[in-house]
Amino acid sequence: MNDGDELIPTRRSLLSRLKNWNDHESWKEFFDTYWKLIYLMATKAGLTDAQAQDVVQETVISVCKSIRDFKYRTEAGSFKSWLLQLTKWRILDELRRLGKEHARFRTRRDVTCATATEERVPDPHGLALDTIWDEEWARNLMDAAIERVKRRVEGKQYQLFDLYVLKKWPVKKIAVTLQVNAAQVYLAKHRVSALIRKEVQSLEKKFA
Repeated sequence: MNDGDELIPTRRSLLSRLKNWNDHESWKEFFDTYWKLIYLMATKAGLTDAQAQDVVQETVISVCKSIRDFKYRTEAGSFKSWLLQLTKWRILDELRRLGKEHARFRTRRDVTCATATEERVPDPHGLALDTIWDEEWARNLMDAAIERVKRRVEGKQYQLFDLYVLKKWPVKKIAVTLQVNAAQVYLAKHRVSALIRKEVQSLEKKFA
């Protein structure tokens, strides 16, 4: 895969299914895969948790309203760029709304205070959202794959993988804590890692 290619591509059949607003399973699949990426973009733009949640909601609504007019193109970046643009618009809408709220409550007495508050609101045109999006795209794919595998594997297997691979515990500490031998730890790492790699490949085919 080239650097310019999408890391979470979107399958044409999924896009087609999303055009049916009543296909709740496909919309859940879309939301579960992308909401954290949209949320992260909003928080990195300086928004609070509640404001970022609003951006997620408004972006999903925008996708819902626009998906029927979305034309899938075979060139890399089509869906990725489209979703980024919708996310950016919703973030900028929120930032502009915050700026207007600050201005609305300004009085002659607190001009200095209000101005200082407005200066803390990020400049929409100065946000490097495109760069952030590219940096987080692959990470979001991996997180989505891990979450899917976590729901599928036996709890003990995932716990061994989590402690050894994600939390970086020494094998000896894991063995003593969970009453297992080193071979079980290595086997869990091998099995779960293989499932995650397969899930990543599945997402790459499913979401392009």
